Amino acid sequence: MSKTMRTNRWAQIIIQILIILLCIAIILPFMNVLALAFNSGKDAATGGIWFWPRQLSFENFMEVFKQDNLITGLLISVFRTVIGTVAGVFLMAMASWALAIKELPLRSQITFFVFFTMLFGGGQIPYYLVLSELGLTGSIWVYVIPSLYSVTNILLLKSAFQQLPMSVMEAARIDGMSEMGIFMRLVLPMSKPTLATVSLFTAVGHWNDWFSGSFYIREESMKPLATILQDMLTRQEGLADILARGGSEAYRQLEAINVTGQSLQMATIIVVILPVIILYPFIQKYFVQGITIGSVK
Repeated sequence: MSKTMRTNRWAQIIIQILIILLCIAIILPFMNVLALAFNSGKDAATGGIWFWPRQLSFENFMEVFKQDNLITGLLISVFRTVIGTVAGVFLMAMASWALAIKELPLRSQITFFVFFTMLFGGGQIPYYLVLSELGLTGSIWVYVIPSLYSVTNILLLKSAFQQLPMSVMEAARIDGMSEMGIFMRLVLPMSKPTLATVSLFTAVGHWNDWFSGSFYIREESMKPLATILQDMLTRQEGLADILARGGSEAYRQLEAINVTGQSLQMATIIVVILPVIILYPFIQKYFVQGITIGSVK
């Protein structure tokens, strides 16, 4: 066996070992979350639970699904995720395709202006005032409209569009196809991997966002699932803290609680990430291709 072949073999072995270690580093924390989520909270508070539950219990999940407005919050989360993802990806793709065309007037200046907004923001209070003046606070559209664009996603799509064969687009223009026709019939179908990647980023961002519902919405019936679960965690931890500071009677009440803040938090994590885990395998191949294509110019 030549020296080069031996070197390549050892390099492959080292890479495989590193990948195995990386997988273990990812899987073990997730197993710990599952163990704490399916374990009695009172027992989990004593420690010593790592990768499987010591006292199997479903009380944590029962507490999560006891919320009265859980179904409404779920519907709102689905609405904002679907509408926000479809509208946002389409508008970002249109903006990215325009920036990818070299003949666009002031193309460099517009690209710099878009990138500049990624570096500096106006602050939370001015942002809230702008949303209030637009009539978005207290409206379900506060979840969708402010999230219609992402500079990171626009630049990712722009980089991917610039790698498309422009000769095909020029041939379509010569044949009389309109710019919208080129965009819809050629650009989008040829960019499925990158579009799938951006769609995943956008959908996960909508699904996990609890901040908007907590700060821009006052009515409980209009809060998304993530905000409802976050409020539930806050109440649970606050109750446990109050009882811990009380007297003997409060201590007995605290001892009777089987659902703790930590166990409830783990159950909440499982509930929130479950849809993403179910969806990801179906778009995994597009996700990998999209990251590779969009990151290399």
